[in-house]
Amino acid sequence: MKIYVSNLGFSVQADDLKKLFTTYGIVGSVSIVMDKITNRSRGFAFVEMADNREAEKAIAALNGIAIDGRPIKVNEAKLKDDQRNKRSLY
Repeated sequence: MKIYVSNLGFSVQADDLKKLFTTYGIVGSVSIVMDKITNRSRGFAFVEMADNREAEKAIAALNGIAIDGRPIKVNEAKLKDDQRNKRSLY
């Protein structure tokens, strides 16, 4: 399952998120989205976990906790409308 994590502070690193989510299961990947111009975090990331039950536990446990003084938002990543349309074509 792909998990969307938002409201991240600029100092949060991929390793920080991996350690946090590993508490709930195996983490396949962590990708913090970076601004192309400033090369700073845009304040959100994607975490992938293979086991949906582990991912759901992580979402329930981590949504709203404070990291770096900011309450993060954690939920299942959703496809954008244009991505849904592309997938339906194949």
